[in-house]
Amino acid sequence: MGRIVLFIIVAALIIALIVKFFYLLVAGALGYWAYKQFKKNQAKGSKQTLTYILGAFAGLFLIFFLGSLSSEPANKTKPIAVVDMQEDSVSKSETISETIDVIATSKNSDSKEIQTQEPQNKNNRLSATLIEVTDGDTLKVKVEGKEEKVRLLLVDTPETVHPEKEEQPFGKDASNFVKKQVAKGNMELELDVSERDKYGRLLAYVWIDNKMLNEQLLEYGLARVAYIYPPNTKYVDQFEKIQKQARAQAKGIWSIENYVQDNGFVEPKLEVKEPVVVTQAPSVEEHAEVKEEPVVTNVYYKNCDAVRAAGADPIYAGEPGYSRKLDRDGDGIGCER
Repeated sequence: MGRIVLFIIVAALIIALIVKFFYLLVAGALGYWAYKQFKKNQAKGSKQTLTYILGAFAGLFLIFFLGSLSSEPANKTKPIAVVDMQEDSVSKSETISETIDVIATSKNSDSKEIQTQEPQNKNNRLSATLIEVTDGDTLKVKVEGKEEKVRLLLVDTPETVHPEKEEQPFGKDASNFVKKQVAKGNMELELDVSERDKYGRLLAYVWIDNKMLNEQLLEYGLARVAYIYPPNTKYVDQFEKIQKQARAQAKGIWSIENYVQDNGFVEPKLEVKEPVVVTQAPSVEEHAEVKEEPVVTNVYYKNCDAVRAAGADPIYAGEPGYSRKLDRDGDGIGCER
């Protein structure tokens, strides 16, 4: 029994060798045959045609054998390469899918942020259509189909339509400036924390094509920083810097000394002296002789010192020598003490 198993093993090895080296065995057999045929024909002096054919086939089978040797490593590495490629492709696909998920997640988060920011922008800036410019710091507009009065935040311009005040200097200039600016482009209203004042007016920073009207009024010296009531103080520091520059350059309202006060605009009043009224008539003695003196019409006094030297002070309008230069306050009495 042991011999049979040994015979089978040896036979299997031989067959495996034959299969493995089949081309080489055939090439060797044909080569040996061609060699024998070559010697035989050479001895007889015959043609070597068969020798050449056998040699050619021997070489052909040798090539097949060498080709099988070079193809075997390739065949063995192919499955490994396929596995590696599959693993790489799997890992790459997983990486790509993870990347896509990350990008999708970031896009979704960005879109959510954009969606949350858009309503905030819409809440902070409202598109508006101008109806009327009331004065430099007050407008009448239409917002979302509703008519609204708008008061510019943190600024105050001189009055032009106040029921209890006369038109103040630079008030008309501020009003005309606003009319000119609002005609240049689209209007938007930026609201602060508190949206309305006690009169029900919208409190807003007015934007015209991304330029703030509140700032421009301060920049050209047509308004002052005023009515600073928290929490509506978003731009107060910025406004005060702009006002400081306009004041240093004496622009607009800052060109009039002491015109801008903490409580508003106070126009300086000219001092006018009240005229001196003579209430007591000069006493005349009874029976006194009144001498008629000739009327002098060509009297000229250079100044009040000359009038006093002549004893003619005070000198009244209509008297000889009276002139406007002797009566500086224009009350009709010259060189009064």
